[in-house]
Amino acid sequence: MSSARISTGVLREAVGTLLPPAGDRHGPLVPMMVALTFLTGVVDAASYLKLGHVFVANMTGNVVFLGFALVGAGGLSITASLVALGSFLVGALAGGWIGGRTPDHRGRMLGSASAAQGALIAVSLIVALLASEPLHEAVRYGLLVSLALAMGIQNAAAQRLAIPELTTTVLTRTLTGLASEARIVGGAGSQAGRRLVAVAAMLLGALAGALLALHVAVAAALGVALAIAVAVGVAVRVLSRSDPPWIRA
Repeated sequence: MSSARISTGVLREAVGTLLPPAGDRHGPLVPMMVALTFLTGVVDAASYLKLGHVFVANMTGNVVFLGFALVGAGGLSITASLVALGSFLVGALAGGWIGGRTPDHRGRMLGSASAAQGALIAVSLIVALLASEPLHEAVRYGLLVSLALAMGIQNAAAQRLAIPELTTTVLTRTLTGLASEARIVGGAGSQAGRRLVAVAAMLLGALAGALLALHVAVAAALGVALAIAVAVGVAVRVLSRSDPPWIRA
């Protein structure tokens, strides 16, 4: 197969991820997951840079940081890693409960999860606006708890939706599939466009979050995250009112 045809196929998949064709089994949920992946990059950049070198969404990183902190590595905190992990788990538990209330209606499930996530990010934003930088330790932990709770809810929702290659947080598997299934090594090359979109969304989110947190304020990054969560919640509520097929896919 020619490189031009491969490139065209990848581009078509990428466009189809951002603008799903009519009849797509996941409908508008696909670009919504891309938006939430961008949100993940934003909040993880802000948390790592401003809350003490800890993530609120990437729990793999926090487990590794915990290991480093246990042997005395500088700049890392055992307490912060444990608080983030514990809060995320509680958030995921809450997200599982939310999802279990409407297991047969993915629109209502994501709408409810986005509402809860948005409320927690809004609390974080208010705290950040009232605080002055550099943030006091108590403020950092308050933000860490509320944001990790929010991201636990998001991840639970994403897992229930089960949209291929769009977990909104974990990219290791996505990158592995992108490389190991590439046509150059005899693979099918499937989902390459969607995988590239997911990676790009996380990268751009991290870039935006870092720029805002470092050069404006952590509240600016949280404001962007809140806007995305609200937009997703409103969009999925409106688009699922007519009971389209994708809500039960």
